[in-house]
Amino acid sequence: MARPDKAAAVAEIKQELESSNAAVLTEYRGLTVAQMKDLRRSLGEHATYAVVKNTLTAIAAKEAGIDAFEGQLAGPTAIAFVKGEPSEAAKALRDFAKANPQLVIKAGVLEGSALTAEDITKLADLESREVLLAKAAGALKAGLYQAAYLFTAPLVKTVRTVDALREKNGGADEAPADDA
Repeated sequence: MARPDKAAAVAEIKQELESSNAAVLTEYRGLTVAQMKDLRRSLGEHATYAVVKNTLTAIAAKEAGIDAFEGQLAGPTAIAFVKGEPSEAAKALRDFAKANPQLVIKAGVLEGSALTAEDITKLADLESREVLLAKAAGALKAGLYQAAYLFTAPLVKTVRTVDALREKNGGADEAPADDA
């Protein structure tokens, strides 16, 4: 019979895994309490960072249908549960790991898909959603300007041709006055 406190911990981890956009599994061996606090602060409102027990996490992940953590749950383990933009949380973890090499990013899961440490680094290199949307809007706007130019180009070319012919003829194309 499972103890109620362990069953509650498994249920809590399972609920966090199911309600998160992504989860990143890390090993924090050697980090001080102050460094852990800095890491939590750097994640901000995009993610929560929680120290977890390996066996309970394995059970919760299995119940949630996540197999990305198999074989990765060894040593002191913590998970970043990402509720906001996954790329921003990945950037915060990557930057913190660069400054504090004791933090090791092991694996992750993004919307049900398993991620390796390299995948998380690639995710961190992506620009934010807002920047990508702004670039897409800029590309669409440029396309509209180009289309508008193409539609007005024949008219402008015709006007320039008529003006050039007038200049060449020296204004001779004016209609002669009737002498009656």
